[in-house]
Formats: sequence, structure tokens, C-alpha cells
Amino acid sequence: MKFQVNRDVFSEAVSFAVKLLPQRTTLPILSGVLIQANGDGLVLSSFDYEVSSQTEIQADVEEPGTVLVSGRLLAEIAGRLPNAPVTVATDGSRITVACGSASFTLLSMPVEEYPAIPEMGEQSGVVPAEEFASAVAQVAVAASRDDVTPVITGVQLEVRQNSLSLVATDRYRVAVREIDWDGGSVAAGEASDTAVTALVPARTLQEVGKTFGHSGTISVAITSRDDRELIAFSADRKTVTSLLIKGNFPPVRRLFPESVDNYAVMNTADLIEATRRVALVLEREAALRYTFTTDGLTLEAIGSEQAQASESIDAILTGDDTVVSLKPQFLLDGLGAVHSEFVRISFTKTENPNKPGPVLITSQTSREQAGADTYRYLLQPNLLLR
Repeated sequence: MKFQVNRDVFSEAVSFAVKLLPQRTTLPILSGVLIQANGDGLVLSSFDYEVSSQTEIQADVEEPGTVLVSGRLLAEIAGRLPNAPVTVATDGSRITVACGSASFTLLSMPVEEYPAIPEMGEQSGVVPAEEFASAVAQVAVAASRDDVTPVITGVQLEVRQNSLSLVATDRYRVAVREIDWDGGSVAAGEASDTAVTALVPARTLQEVGKTFGHSGTISVAITSRDDRELIAFSADRKTVTSLLIKGNFPPVRRLFPESVDNYAVMNTADLIEATRRVALVLEREAALRYTFTTDGLTLEAIGSEQAQASESIDAILTGDDTVVSLKPQFLLDGLGAVHSEFVRISFTKTENPNKPGPVLITSQTSREQAGADTYRYLLQPNLLLR
């Protein structure tokens, strides 16, 4: 095999191929990148039995062939090559990477032992790339990082006719965002209450959002074959596939109230800055006390060694005075995802009048006008689900 390729194009392609590979693997061969050279250019792929990445790039191919090489090492080399065309050639089990006056020799890995890359199934629908990337960033922050309960480490995608919902929870909060979905002729024959669901690992979805965020549109395929449920995302000659997480995602939508009469509106940036300042005296995992009255909002913290802090900011309260204790970082995650100048914090009720319900965070276009209801973030001081 022998080919010549643009340095920047090659470096970006290798970086994409290895991005989703695990840092450590029990099978060294799964840390490799498969390079296939043919008359149309190069195809670079990686696969660890759970997630695959594949990209096609242009190259001048002198001798077609296939080679498997250590992915992360090749990515580091490609990223530091001088600004000149890259020539890659094989000689038996050796791979030479030459660029300008720099030259590297790597050992190839046995191609015949590498697993077959999953193929993208029939397209299920198309989503706007920028909107999808934004939705993933808003929702994935609420996914659990505790592998003990794998089902909540993912983001649940729910497809209904012309909309796609993304839902995530870690039992302390729930985030939901809805975006447009174009299912083509497939959606036309489905009833409005029929939902297609896919539970995707949050880390994989975040990388998909970052990688494809400026691609115009992303093609999505949800397929089931040989007892393996897969989802594939494709754009700009790049494809990522992922095994879906097995299990039943908790029915968290029922936790959202239909309407709330008791709420406060304030400037989002003011609340973020005040929370960060007052939280400085708190010990880890401690909560901040938020007191909402007709005079505004007061934040209070009591830290270790009798350290204390408080601050007041403007807030417009509708309904009764309310006091809630919230973990500052969880609140900041929701506030950072609202993407509006003002924010509405709504107070839900429980059967116990002495125990406040979850607070609902939504966008607010102005002090008086609610924002679009496409993003909702529900936060509870105690566990939402047992």
C-alpha cells in the first residue's frame, strides 16, 4: 500500500477515528485504526465492539491496500508533522509515515483479526446539526456518571412524527429538550403517539454533537439486527455508530408539572454569578439556601469553620414566598443550558406542605414573557426516583 495525502486532512481524519476509542482496552487490536486505500481515496475506521467511527478522505493512491495501525500513536504523529504532504507506505509488517524531512516507522497489526465495522442501516430521519449539538449539550449534563446503573448514563432519544426529544436524568435532576425531526415518508404513516426510542451513551452523543455540530444536517439511522440495537449518525462523509444501552429508561416525563402558579423570574447571569460567589464558602456536596420573596432573592451559605456568605439579587416573584435548598453546581448546570437573558424558576408542590417539590427551570424571553418551552430542567434537593 502507498498513498500521499494532505497533512491537515489526514491529521483531522485520524483524530476523528480515534476520538471515541477507550483509553484502555483488554484487546490491544481494538486500539487500532483501519486504513483502507482504494481508487476513491482513503477510508479510516475504528471499532471497539460498542462504538465505531468511519471517515472518507481524498488521497493520491499509488498502491491500494489495507493496514491496521496503533490509533493514538498515529494521531499524535499526524498532529505534529511538518506542513507538507504526507506519504504512507507499507513494506511487509512495517508502515512508513514520511512528511518533509520527518520519517516514522510503525508496526502494523493483523488486519484479519480486526472485527467488521458496523454498517449504517436505512435512514430513520434527519435533524438540524447545530440544533442537535445544542440540545445534546443542554441535556447530557444531567446524565448519570455512575456506571452502577447503566440505564441512566445514557440520553434517551424519543422520535415522534416531526419532533425529537432528548431526555436525561441522574435521579437528582431531569433535562428535556425537543428539536425538529424530519422522518421523510416514514413519519407520514405513523400515529402521533407512536414513539421510537433509542438510549445512547451520553459520552458518545456528546462527541457526535461536537463533531457534527457545523455539518448542516445529520442523518440518523436506528436499526436492530442480530439482537444488536444500533444507532448511526452520519454527516460530511463521517459516520459514528453506537450500541444502544439495554434496559428501560425511567418514566421521568411524569415528574414535570402541567402548570405552576408559583415562580420567580430573574436575570440569568446575575443568578449564576451570585451562586458562584456565595458557594465559595461551602463544603463539597453542601447546598445553598435560596429565599424568594416579593423583595427579591437572597442566597445564603454556611460553610466550614463558621464561614458564611450571603447575597441578594433582583427577582420578580409570582405567588407565595418560597425557600429551597439546592446544590449549586446542579443549579449552575441548568442555568448554563437555558440560553436566555432571563430565567424562570417555578416551584412545584408536594403532599407535604413542609417539603418543597422540585424546581423547574425554563427560559424567559423578558421579565414578563416566557421563552420557548423546548428546554426544561427539573431539579430536586432529594432523589426524584427511588
